[in-house]
Amino acid sequence: MKKLFLILMIISVGQLFAQEPFKRTMKLMGSRFDITVVAKDPVEGDEYIDLAINEIKRIENLMSSWNPDSQTSEINRNAGIKPVKVDAELLNLIQRGIGISKLTDGAFDISYASMDKIWKFDGSMTTMPKDAMVKASVSKVGYHNIILDKDKHTVFLKLTGMKIGFGAIGKGYAADKAKELLISKGVVAGIINASGDMNTWGKQPDGKEWKVAITNPMDKNKVFALLPITNGAVVTSGNYEKYVNINDVRYTHIIDPRSGYPATGIISVTVFAPKAELADALATSVFVMGIEVGLNRIEQLPQVECIIIDDKGNITASKNIEINTIE
Repeated sequence: MKKLFLILMIISVGQLFAQEPFKRTMKLMGSRFDITVVAKDPVEGDEYIDLAINEIKRIENLMSSWNPDSQTSEINRNAGIKPVKVDAELLNLIQRGIGISKLTDGAFDISYASMDKIWKFDGSMTTMPKDAMVKASVSKVGYHNIILDKDKHTVFLKLTGMKIGFGAIGKGYAADKAKELLISKGVVAGIINASGDMNTWGKQPDGKEWKVAITNPMDKNKVFALLPITNGAVVTSGNYEKYVNINDVRYTHIIDPRSGYPATGIISVTVFAPKAELADALATSVFVMGIEVGLNRIEQLPQVECIIIDDKGNITASKNIEINTIE
């Protein structure tokens, strides 16, 4: 899923301070990554960025379902056949994914990869698919059919043809791990922007907070809010570019893994959380759960906030967030 609307605003202060931000953009995990670190000179900055890149590549090799040699691919190949032994890191990631699935009543589900792709968002789809076809498309989706054995470090998918995937949390997790590594190496501040999954720590060299501008999804050329973020993650998910209109209803590319039908009514969700992995999963889930239920779940979680924009342009925010709107 694309992550949209985030514009990173970095104010470089040049020679006034001993350290300054250094940035590099590259393609990792099939997506654009922007890595910014605060360092004393370009050589040190490059060294830190290289560390982050290598960590992200390591994580991709572990979890990518496109890589036939990954442990995730091995799990999927053995669905309905036998448990697969995996590294503790992957086991824990899957366990957290199941936890979020329970929290959201299945609105988030890492076995979403089992869904048959019957919806088309390229303009070619003009009629609704048959109910039976939609129901069949999610027949192998269900986090309750993922069996973990913590003692043996194994993962077993009960149904033949079942699959897990990390498209909804993988880049966020990679951003979290890169941040964690850089902090352990003494990097005082920076940002990992994984195609809109943004994770920050520290402050700019002049002592100011990093700031995120959120674009108005009703008009991509306008920013409607400017929000500071010091040590945490922010993820914005949107559907205004990938959707289909059928019978005057807009159906987003974000599909409810429980029903097989696309989400409706929301065009943008921004989630602030301590970790990008969690923000990533929740941004997707709120689309599916809707405004009322989504807000209720968000407000039950400590240090988590969200901003929701519906398809009429109305803005709804969780109770503890302050939005500095821009006219």
